[in-house]
Amino acid sequence: MKNYLIKAFFILFTINMSHAQPWMTNLEIAQSLAKVQNKMVLMVWEEATTYPYPVLVELDDGRTAFIQNMFEDETVSPLIWKHFVPVIVNENRYADWYPEIKGRRSQKYIDKFNDDSIKIMDIHGNILNVSSDLNSYQNISTLIRDYALNTEFIEHELKGYQIKKDFYSAYYLASKYLDFSMYLKEDIRKKIIDLSNIYLDEATRFIEANPEEDQLTLTQRVELLKIQENLITQRPKKVLRQLRRMDAKNVEPNNQTFAAFLYYTAYQILNDENDAAPWKSKLSSVNLKKAQMLINLNS
Repeated sequence: MKNYLIKAFFILFTINMSHAQPWMTNLEIAQSLAKVQNKMVLMVWEEATTYPYPVLVELDDGRTAFIQNMFEDETVSPLIWKHFVPVIVNENRYADWYPEIKGRRSQKYIDKFNDDSIKIMDIHGNILNVSSDLNSYQNISTLIRDYALNTEFIEHELKGYQIKKDFYSAYYLASKYLDFSMYLKEDIRKKIIDLSNIYLDEATRFIEANPEEDQLTLTQRVELLKIQENLITQRPKKVLRQLRRMDAKNVEPNNQTFAAFLYYTAYQILNDENDAAPWKSKLSSVNLKKAQMLINLNS
């Protein structure tokens, strides 16, 4: 019955897309809609709607318009709906939501979660635009340029994590977010990496909570993925230092290809063909293609 109602809502939503849409008030349905449409969720606390919420919007002629109240303006609503799924969340949800992030996020993240500013989230409720400046008006056009992401690239991993939260679903989503970051502009790339780390930290907690025979293999895999971040942020020398520190040449068998990938890519970025050559034979064509993307990113 629940699935039927959700599907019926999606049909009605599609029919009425040409008209100004009120913001959603059900977080779960908003997240489901965002999943179907491969969008991010744009969320505010209900308290923020009790007073005028002024924003800026850039017009087609190059001018910037001042909008007195984002929640009432008929030109802003369709613009937001086009790029995000907007939802107003009741303050009562705070008590349930906050314990999930307490002690697991930075103070900067917590501050963003607490304030009345616009939050851009993935379908699992993790915030992407952690930076917040409450002393200036938020520019809707800037939010769209920066955060209106098409999440089709990570669609499979987002769904996998939603279906079953365990080490593998959290790890694969973290890894896919890292890959996704390579396709985005530099100032957003770091924020996607931070989002990836939320899931990587969760993968680590799954290892600690459920010790298994292959615990060492999984722990190494997390560490290697963390090292990969430095290839994306253009720090290949740090990659080599970290690999040596963890003795990556002698990692568990299931992680040897990953270690080879990191060694090869870092050496290639540094134009060290001699040290890169021994690792190349250990890589698949898929890994070599990904390595080339990272090499190009660092050039």
